[in-house]
Amino acid sequence: MLTLNARPQPVRIAPAETAVVVVDMQNAFVSKGGMFDLAGFDISGAAPAIDANRRLLKAAREAGVSVIYLQMSYKPDLSDAGDPSSPNHHKELGMVMMRERPELAGRLLIDNSWDWQIVDALKPEPGDQIIRKSRYSGFGNTGLESYLRARKIRNLLFTGVATNICVDATARDAYMLEFWPILVEDAMNHSGPDFNRQSTLWNFEHAFGWITRTDSVVEALYMEAAAPLPA
Repeated sequence: MLTLNARPQPVRIAPAETAVVVVDMQNAFVSKGGMFDLAGFDISGAAPAIDANRRLLKAAREAGVSVIYLQMSYKPDLSDAGDPSSPNHHKELGMVMMRERPELAGRLLIDNSWDWQIVDALKPEPGDQIIRKSRYSGFGNTGLESYLRARKIRNLLFTGVATNICVDATARDAYMLEFWPILVEDAMNHSGPDFNRQSTLWNFEHAFGWITRTDSVVEALYMEAAAPLPA
């Protein structure tokens, strides 16, 4: 067990029972020319979040912590995106933009498109798990819960985008399903005004989970690795 510095109090976790859940670190959300950028969102926070993820994932893999990528994705025929009776059809940004801007049809979050791809700097490595999702929450009609239960993983370190949408939705569902959600605040980026980020962090610190930072996780993992074996 290791002690992770977090708010509102430290958390005791075992690396074997822990996973880093990297949420939607795709060109759509973090790259120039991706969906968020085309929509006019400020993506300047993406670069430092990518760097934080890179450091965090290196330490996690070396410590034997599972790495799970969530990837927002639609089939080319949009058969998994929801018809007009689905709220996703009306509210999800990619769906809205592809209807309102015909030149973007078939380009946003579509399987195997550039927009859909996980950013090159954070490409999954052998042994990592990629879980496809077509809704904000990584638990919505996916195999995420089964994957975690089968491996007895209870502690989830969340990174990615957007802090206030897909990270929030997935981490809230984690809490409801009796997992321990821990948000790594500097390894995430939000959409819209900064109060969106602040609201999510406040809610998790006070009601749904814990907040930590990349340096705290890395330090705890390396200290655990360096600890002498019991006599």
